[in-house]
Amino acid sequence: MKKIASILKNKEIMTRIMFTIMIFLVIRIGAAITVPGVTVGEELGNAMNSASAVALMDMLGGGALESFSIFALGVSPYITAQIIIQLLSKDVLPALTELSKQGQYGRKKTEMATRYLTLMLGAVQAYGIIKTMENGEYVTVNNPGFWTYAYIVTIMLAGAMTVMWLGDQITDKGLGNGISMVIFAGIVRGLPNKIKTAFTTWVGTGEVYKEPPLVIKGWILFLLYILAFILILAFVVFIELAKRKIPVQHTGKSGGQTAAMSRASFLPIKVNSAGVIPVIFASSIMMTPTVIASFISSDTPKWLGIFSYTEMYDMGSWKMPWGLLIYITLIMLFAFFYATLQIDPEQLAENFRKNGSYIPGVRPGNETERYVKKVVNRVTCIGALALTFIAALPVVLSLSGLFGNNSSLAIGGTGLIIAVGVSLELNDQVNGLLAGKTFDEVQASAGRD
Repeated sequence: MKKIASILKNKEIMTRIMFTIMIFLVIRIGAAITVPGVTVGEELGNAMNSASAVALMDMLGGGALESFSIFALGVSPYITAQIIIQLLSKDVLPALTELSKQGQYGRKKTEMATRYLTLMLGAVQAYGIIKTMENGEYVTVNNPGFWTYAYIVTIMLAGAMTVMWLGDQITDKGLGNGISMVIFAGIVRGLPNKIKTAFTTWVGTGEVYKEPPLVIKGWILFLLYILAFILILAFVVFIELAKRKIPVQHTGKSGGQTAAMSRASFLPIKVNSAGVIPVIFASSIMMTPTVIASFISSDTPKWLGIFSYTEMYDMGSWKMPWGLLIYITLIMLFAFFYATLQIDPEQLAENFRKNGSYIPGVRPGNETERYVKKVVNRVTCIGALALTFIAALPVVLSLSGLFGNNSSLAIGGTGLIIAVGVSLELNDQVNGLLAGKTFDEVQASAGRD
């Protein structure tokens, strides 16, 4: 309560909160405007309530794909472009690698390259989504033809660039990272509806009479569902905050360190250093064959069902969730790949040598590099397993039939990881703003004295 009171009294924080809410309102208005020339079918709403690839695209679109709106692409093309540019900057393209070392000027040039790539990826992704939706009979394009598709793609691309600009405004004048906040708003928007669906499924609405034993059973199932949701939420928070702290000591002219200084100096390695990027990459790769097939023909080949991680692939005599297995494997591989990009043991060992730092009990140089690499691999293994469990949980629950035909009740997933990560970032930013206000008040008080 004390923190809430401090937030309400802080003019800067309240201004940022109100500005962010206004941007969310603009995005929700745009998300309600269906793209001209398209008729949305009832099946699209049902697809959003499942653990399908369409639901993932809707999440990255900030919840705007449900009505196939002008903001349907959301920030998905920008995220993909950002990841690609970031990967290419890691000694893959020398020009981008050089720009990444040129400070503010390099960041501006890299951001410009990201935006150009966003335009190209957005155009391809927009057409791919249209054809995928058509093949799934989720939408119908009125008067299909080249110019009609070009018109729809242009509108969707303009919507994506608008959402990206609105996200930048949140970053500059609001709270949190704008791109993350757009996705966060779409995720949080669906949580009340999920709780309501769970309540009506097990407890009922009161319109239909139920026997007392069934009512008691329904309440028990509903409370167990809420408890499971809270436990998984706590698990995600734990994984996001978990770190492996490697103690580090520094040599200097002052002659060593005190015990307190030694304990305070450490190298933190996050358990989930890759965040949700492995899940987004894995999902994109799983959707790519279907999108490519939609460019070639309107009839989706049956063998592409092997890439559907929300269904059991029928092999004739028996069924196997090949899609889920491929999905899990890709998440694990990308988690290790991105962790190695985030933490370079060789560069870390070199920086230690230059700064006169060392890990107690480990020799500088190659031995430090091997030690850090071993720790990173072990920690990443735990993080990758946890990330895979959270991301695959709703799919596994849906395939198990635990919730019957209503797979929207499945808990866990990418959305939960993003929501927790953004919430923790928001909390850190608010604490920083409050700490800055407190420091200013202390200085003002000292000046009056």
